[in-house]
Amino acid sequence: MGFKGQVWQVHSAGREADGAVGEILIEEADFPWLSGRFTPGPAFDSVRDLFAQELALARQDHDRLWEEWERVYAEITRRVSLSSPDGPVPAFLLHIEGGEAWFRWSDEPDEDLADTP
Repeated sequence: MGFKGQVWQVHSAGREADGAVGEILIEEADFPWLSGRFTPGPAFDSVRDLFAQELALARQDHDRLWEEWERVYAEITRRVSLSSPDGPVPAFLLHIEGGEAWFRWSDEPDEDLADTP
């Protein structure tokens, strides 16, 4: 699979013209994870704190904070969408920190990708 060099888009859920949360230039592909350079868009400020909170929870004691992580991540997936160069993906697990993003995705809308935040 030739993911390197692809640009994936993160949009606010409404997909308004100014709803670009950012884009990810894929630099590494270690299936099922893709990672790369994140360039924020105009709508990133509206979700920046959610991504910071999600990552902080994921890096702590997973068992103890699982419910809180699920709540925060549910809000992320409510507020943003992820699109590959071929179009929207129905399920994804996305982390953003500074100028980096890493994620996994599925073509199946109900797949639980959160088993390993």
